[in-house]
Amino acid sequence: MKRFTATFIAISLALATIGAAQARQDDIDIARLTSSLDQLANDPSLGSYAQAEQARARDAIGRLAQAGRHDRAHALYLAERRVDLAKTAAQLQDAQVKLTQLDREHDQIMLDNSRRETEIARRELERQRLQSQLAQEEAARAQEQGEAYSQAADQARAEADQAKKLAAAQAKVAKAARREAALAAEAAKAMRSQMQDGSTSDAPASGSKKHPKKPEGQP
Repeated sequence: MKRFTATFIAISLALATIGAAQARQDDIDIARLTSSLDQLANDPSLGSYAQAEQARARDAIGRLAQAGRHDRAHALYLAERRVDLAKTAAQLQDAQVKLTQLDREHDQIMLDNSRRETEIARRELERQRLQSQLAQEEAARAQEQGEAYSQAADQARAEADQAKKLAAAQAKVAKAARREAALAAEAAKAMRSQMQDGSTSDAPASGSKKHPKKPEGQP
């Protein structure tokens, strides 16, 4: 009897020790899962996501704390899966939000690029328009200068022709003046010659003397 009592006491102590160890393990698992879920809830990037999944995970942890020895393993499994699901759902929602933000940024970048390309095309068109206008103005100026040069050349040719005509007329006048001078010189020479010939015929013959006539009654 004493031996049975000792055995029973030993088994009871062992069960109590196992129960205490199991209780400590339950506390550790609950604390571990609760800490993991609290860490997710306090995360500045993920805490605001998967609120429903986080609530279900807390409910699963609460059921684990109330579960009996036979249901504990299944309750622990469900609690762990709920916590993992809450983390995964939060990470997924965060990724979706970031992807949506990237898509928006991409769309904004594409829109900005389209606007910049449109602005570049507009400026290029304006540059080509100004270049074309400048070329037209240069062509018009060159044409005006060409017309002015042509008019100046025509005027110069006209003045040259007029100068040639004037020079020719002056040459004719000078030639006529020289001819008249030559004729006048010849006429003067002929007149001098005639005058000299007349003077010679009127002079007395050489050696002859003209005596005065004596008055009557003188010896």
